[in-house]
Amino acid sequence: MRTGSATRDFSAQDLREALGFFATGIAVVTAVADGGNRIGATVSSFNSVSLDPPLVLFSMARSSRAFAAWQSVVHFAVNVLSEGQDALSSKFARALGDKWEGARCLEGETGVPLLADSLAAFECARYANYDGGDHIIIVGRVCNVRVRKRADAVPLIFFRSKYRRLAGEASVEAPPDADRLLHGW
Repeated sequence: MRTGSATRDFSAQDLREALGFFATGIAVVTAVADGGNRIGATVSSFNSVSLDPPLVLFSMARSSRAFAAWQSVVHFAVNVLSEGQDALSSKFARALGDKWEGARCLEGETGVPLLADSLAAFECARYANYDGGDHIIIVGRVCNVRVRKRADAVPLIFFRSKYRRLAGEASVEAPPDADRLLHGW
């Protein structure tokens, strides 16, 4: 394995553009900070970590105005957005303004705000924080899951710095053991 500082022949912008070729879903993480203020942020860095124990993660930029609050919250929710929630995603991606104005919320079992029309919501208790360079990686133990069970449930997709739509109902059949193959289990 190669370690240490190596010279690189690409810029941070080059890296950002290359990462943009990896299509992701969009999620809004929500919590209640010390003092009772609701906080929220749009993230595309949401992943499953473990089924047993049930763990998920997201990354938060150290430059975020609410970074200190995110470091200290005990409970948070990850709300997976649906195709029609691009305006909500954009609102929570901005640093200033009232992110919560017009957002329909429910209170989760852990007291965190859940976005009413999200495809899925994962209520979590903080499990660990890890250094991630200019981000912090926040791992949560899933306490509760809420899933929108509707035939028209379609995710909001982000690809090459733009919101995208899935192309119709066409799909390619995955192998029967795709769960294990795609997750390394």
